[in-house]
Amino acid sequence: MKTRITELFGIKYPIMQGGMHYVGLAPLAAAVSNAGGLGTITALTLKTPELLAQEIRKCHEMTDKPFAVNLTFLPAFMAPPYGELIDAIVEGGIKIVETAGRSPEEHMPRLKAAGIKVIHKCTSVRHALKAQKIGCDAVSVDGFECAGHPGEDDVTNMVLLPCAADKLAIPFIASGGMADGRSLVAALALKA
Repeated sequence: MKTRITELFGIKYPIMQGGMHYVGLAPLAAAVSNAGGLGTITALTLKTPELLAQEIRKCHEMTDKPFAVNLTFLPAFMAPPYGELIDAIVEGGIKIVETAGRSPEEHMPRLKAAGIKVIHKCTSVRHALKAQKIGCDAVSVDGFECAGHPGEDDVTNMVLLPCAADKLAIPFIASGGMADGRSLVAALALKA
């Protein structure tokens, strides 16, 4: 299967594992990558840069295929050590980072200087266009079905994806409510 996403990330199928908190660890990420998709380790699940570095090493031992790290930027009284987490990502040889939450704009120069492709999770076309403008390589367009990241607009994929396809120049992944081959065919028909 060949799509803009498979070519961008060097994967067999245009399927990406979501950055699921407490589930996105090396065994699942490696299994998804070994099956031809893009597995994802969730950085904030691991609490410290040292634990993230260990999980990245573990995943490299379990697969020789590409996998990503999800890095969610959240408002917090005590922010995670994002700079050190990015150090662990860069030193671990990660070439794909999925960002979520707040805009990754302040971190883009560092990620791009390390040769990392950035996919940003967006719940609206306006956010996707901003991600495109700041240099993200792709976006994940998340309909209301997308569990932890439903956004503020409550727009479903059947409405949101065609709107994104009409406006975006960069490739995008449909996120939320995807469960089987029919979901994949529908997403491809909607230009995701």
